[in-house]
Amino acid sequence: MAPLLLFFGLALLTLASPPPENSNGLQPRAVSETLADILDNLRDGVNVDDIKQSVLPDFWSIPGTDEITKELGLNETGIRALPLEFLNIPGYANYTSQGWNVRFHGMAYKQPLSGPGVVSNHTLDEAANKFLPDFDISELQPHEQDNSRNLTSAILSLPQEGERLLFALNASGGRGFQGGWTGVVEWAKTTDSRGEISGFVQLPTNSENGLPDGNATNAMVVELDVHTNRTDTGNATAYLVPRDGITILSDIDDILRVTKIYVPKEGLLNSFARDFVPWMNMPEIFTGWFRQHPDSPYHFHYLTTTPEQATRVYMDFIYKTYPLGSFDTRPLNFTTVDQTFSVRRTLLNEIFQTFPNRKFILIGDTTNSDVMSNYPELVSAFPGQVQCILLRNTSATDPDNGFPYNTKGFETLKQEQYMFFTTPDDLRGLDFANGDCRNASARMGTVDFSWQGLPFEKSAARGRARGDMWAAVVVTVAFAVLL
Repeated sequence: MAPLLLFFGLALLTLASPPPENSNGLQPRAVSETLADILDNLRDGVNVDDIKQSVLPDFWSIPGTDEITKELGLNETGIRALPLEFLNIPGYANYTSQGWNVRFHGMAYKQPLSGPGVVSNHTLDEAANKFLPDFDISELQPHEQDNSRNLTSAILSLPQEGERLLFALNASGGRGFQGGWTGVVEWAKTTDSRGEISGFVQLPTNSENGLPDGNATNAMVVELDVHTNRTDTGNATAYLVPRDGITILSDIDDILRVTKIYVPKEGLLNSFARDFVPWMNMPEIFTGWFRQHPDSPYHFHYLTTTPEQATRVYMDFIYKTYPLGSFDTRPLNFTTVDQTFSVRRTLLNEIFQTFPNRKFILIGDTTNSDVMSNYPELVSAFPGQVQCILLRNTSATDPDNGFPYNTKGFETLKQEQYMFFTTPDDLRGLDFANGDCRNASARMGTVDFSWQGLPFEKSAARGRARGDMWAAVVVTVAFAVLL
């Protein structure tokens, strides 16, 4: 863990000093020292556990709108001149006796670093370089430079409090459903101090075009187009998910795309500069599942704990590469300790509670300690809902991975309920509707329900005692860092 903390410490260095504010309240030249203050404030948001789950540090402690505008030298006139944007996270809807309830989740914001006239490309490049140690943005390809600038601008966006939002809805036609239903939802409250909205809304109904019956046998997942007023950046799709059926719920980093969070320098380049690329032929496997049962298709749900400001690129990648589905990401506003320190488990609990009759296929990888503990815990927390846990054994497929992982949580699970795999082809042929969870032809190896992937553990000469010693060292160091 120490190299990761050192790495992020080196990444958040300082810049130079700001020029005076111009008459419009905007600064076209470098505002280096002020950006340095903002980036320095991010240090408190870097949490050891979060670094293990995502290549990006935890930005929930990023300064608020007032602080950022002050540091960038923007006045009210300058802020008003910026267009309002909205990150609309594709949601899911469950069916109840009162009809469909749709989960809305999103963030209203403005991006002062996103265009010319506010700050120069030079200033934005200086900020981007803080996330690219040992590299300069000038060394990247032109499209990689754009990737870095866009993500840096998103991270340093200004959440907009007090915005009132209206959503126009349209249920698309699909298999077994003609579509044509339309409705409007006005969010009951204005956006909070972090620019967010989050919660469920019961859909309005009308007598002309009804919505599908979510209790019907072999009911389909229906797409609901969601358009946000006042901006063209807030369009998304929500999914009307039937009461019964199967949901494939997957993590993203190092299971659906190549991230290499276990190699920090590579991880940051893969997230801040390079185009996202799928891990091997995983899209082919997901496409096979999407087509597997056309009369009763699976629902796909994607979950990442990457901070909300940085998730637009994740969603764009998923929807161009994998089957369409709902999405969960790390929120900015927290009201409970669990939401703050157990983000993934909180999001998992919410979707499991929303769909108590559905079966879940959980997909992740062994480098993610949250997944390694949360997934098996869900088996006992929600009896009968977890059908399969499928985990990529990253240590077995990438020699650069030095992260140990603990399989202790799987000891009480039935063997046929989980599978550790090494390539996407190990998943080929699994038919979840028929109860499949393990591929007998795949090389799954042995699970001894303890720490695995420890340094030197493959050396027989060091024996089991050496592995036990390293387990103790790992735990001791983790506690020392966290305290």
